[in-house]
Amino acid sequence: MPSLSLGSRLALIILLGTVATVGSVLFVAYSALVEDFEDILTEQQLYETRRIATEVNQRLQLKLDVLAESASLLSYGSELVSRDEMATQLERQKLLKSLFPDGVLIFDNNATAIFENFYTPGRIGTNYADRKHFRQAMETREPVISRPIIGRTTGVPLLSFLAPIESDEGDLLGLLGGTINLGTTSIVPVAMLEEIANDEATFTIIDSENFLYIEGGTITENGITPLPPPGESTLIDAALSGITSGHTVGPDGRELIYATSHLQRLGWQFVRAVPFEWATAPAKESFSRFVWISLGIALLIALVSYILTRSAINPLDQMTRRINSMILTPSEADRLDPSGANEVRNLAIAFNHLMDERDAISTMKDQFVSNVSHELRTPLTSINGALRLIESGATGELPARARAMNSLALRNGHRLQLLISDLLDFSKLSAGRMSVTLAPQSLQPILESTVFDNQTMADEYKVVLTAHCSSRQKVITDPHRLRQILDNFVSNAIKFSPANGKVRVFVETGTPGSTRIVVQDNGGGVPESFVERLFDRFSQADVGNTKTTAGTGLGLAICRELAALMNGRLGYYYDQGAHFWVELPAVGNEA
Repeated sequence: MPSLSLGSRLALIILLGTVATVGSVLFVAYSALVEDFEDILTEQQLYETRRIATEVNQRLQLKLDVLAESASLLSYGSELVSRDEMATQLERQKLLKSLFPDGVLIFDNNATAIFENFYTPGRIGTNYADRKHFRQAMETREPVISRPIIGRTTGVPLLSFLAPIESDEGDLLGLLGGTINLGTTSIVPVAMLEEIANDEATFTIIDSENFLYIEGGTITENGITPLPPPGESTLIDAALSGITSGHTVGPDGRELIYATSHLQRLGWQFVRAVPFEWATAPAKESFSRFVWISLGIALLIALVSYILTRSAINPLDQMTRRINSMILTPSEADRLDPSGANEVRNLAIAFNHLMDERDAISTMKDQFVSNVSHELRTPLTSINGALRLIESGATGELPARARAMNSLALRNGHRLQLLISDLLDFSKLSAGRMSVTLAPQSLQPILESTVFDNQTMADEYKVVLTAHCSSRQKVITDPHRLRQILDNFVSNAIKFSPANGKVRVFVETGTPGSTRIVVQDNGGGVPESFVERLFDRFSQADVGNTKTTAGTGLGLAICRELAALMNGRLGYYYDQGAHFWVELPAVGNEA
């Protein structure tokens, strides 16, 4: 898998960092949104229950105030009005009748019922002095409202309202009472009930002292429903826990948000519950918009970051490509353009200084190699000439051991001369002083002379060396330099061929307009890891061969330069043996 460029890495890091940051923000934002909407929804339910409790309390107080006002009309100053007058007064009080649709009663100063606005069997003559709210009204002489009670004669759940009837001197003459049947008359206006309760939201009024449903319970025969046992309704349990708001679970398993308000004078709890989804739904909607906006911003940041990163990295990429090009085709004139950002400009300037130093050192090195090689060549030529004279017998017959030592010295002298020749050729190529003379040349004599001159080496390594070429195949080349290339290919093939191996030199058609000369052996070839550096300077592969392969590592590099001078190219491939080839412009390509 190809590695990413620095620009791509930086852009990817910025993108991932942006996505991670936005993701974290989104996660926190969503939690905060849900929490905020939950708080708002809870406050909303608290407001609703308080509003209803306040409304109910005001209505109760209105009933009590009207009852107290009506009580003041039932006294002559020192005694209660007559029964006829009671009937007349109650008939006139339309508001009183509407506020207490379940009955208005008048009691004497002993809390015995003496008059009612509509007949209920057994009620007149019944004494209620044992009732707590009657005792309270008689003692305090203040209007009172009872907690929910069961009617003594009716047997239904009631709210009883009482207002004292006093004489001018402040003596208690009697009591005016009004009743509301909780089983048939709602103390909460119908319009308000429809507003605050629907299929999903629930509203309940419970009597926390008597554990009864006032609103929201199942309708029974007498209109009153007891609260369920503990553990049966989590909502009722939560309302009775004393915690005014929170979470609970409804009968269908859905999570609810509830709130309660307490009406102290009646001991009632007003409970409203709504699904938790009412908080999450708007949060999800807001979160969805926030997500799209955040993603858009993140992509914009990533795009801008990528553009800025590329604008900073592109000059470095261009410099890298230029340096790679300079490596492949070195020239003293090659320099980087010191322009762009300060960092890039400083890098180019530093690199150019490095190139100046390199060129100076390279020039000094080439001069040194050239001078040393020339100085070594002259005495080495004399030494090799003397050794050849001794070997030819010019100085007389040598003992066998001396002859062997002379041959060894001559071979190594010849080898040293070849190394010096490589160094001189390399120096000339580097300095651009190598010249070639190009002309159409027949390949057959060149290949035959190559085989003939290398035959001694082939015999020494026990390798069969052959050449195959048509007499009509011609290329445009410098024969001396082509021989230099072929000699290098052939000598390497002989060195790395197994004993009794074969080295074959043959010609084949190359790319259009060129002829390819191939040197093939049946050795193990070049290690795959080394192929890319095969024609580089001073490069030698470790092939694990015991045969001597010592050298400068310049042979193939010189061959590449010579091929380029002759408008050709060379290469390598492996196919049941190593194949080194050189392509040159063809004059004719007849078989």
